[in-house]
Amino acid sequence: MLFSLRELVQWLGFAQFEVFIHVLALFVFSVLLALRVDGFVGLSWWLVFTPLFAADGLSTYFTTIVTVRLFQDGEKRQAVLRLLWILTLLSLKFVFEILLCQKLSGNTKELWFGLILSPAFILLQLAMIRACRVN
Repeated sequence: MLFSLRELVQWLGFAQFEVFIHVLALFVFSVLLALRVDGFVGLSWWLVFTPLFAADGLSTYFTTIVTVRLFQDGEKRQAVLRLLWILTLLSLKFVFEILLCQKLSGNTKELWFGLILSPAFILLQLAMIRACRVN
């Protein structure tokens, strides 16, 4: 079962433009990952993850703009709630990406996968709670 765009926007709290940015970044990341794993290019793991980091940055910038506009329109409660929700999601996603990139680069040997995946588990729990709350 695939989700519609309306359901994704409602459950994740992202705007359609932000969903498009993240899907495009995931596509470019997938291509770079396949090229890196197959050995066609000698990119470092940090360069492979660059599209995901750029999507996080663009989404944060877009969220800032939307928050300022909501404040100007007088919808302060909605602006603060949206800002907190999006920044929580983006920060958990960013921490997961950083930890995974560090593990793949081999910089730290003491990182275990339970620690790396803990932000993803928290992210999934928050999405589950929001999905139950929205319906």
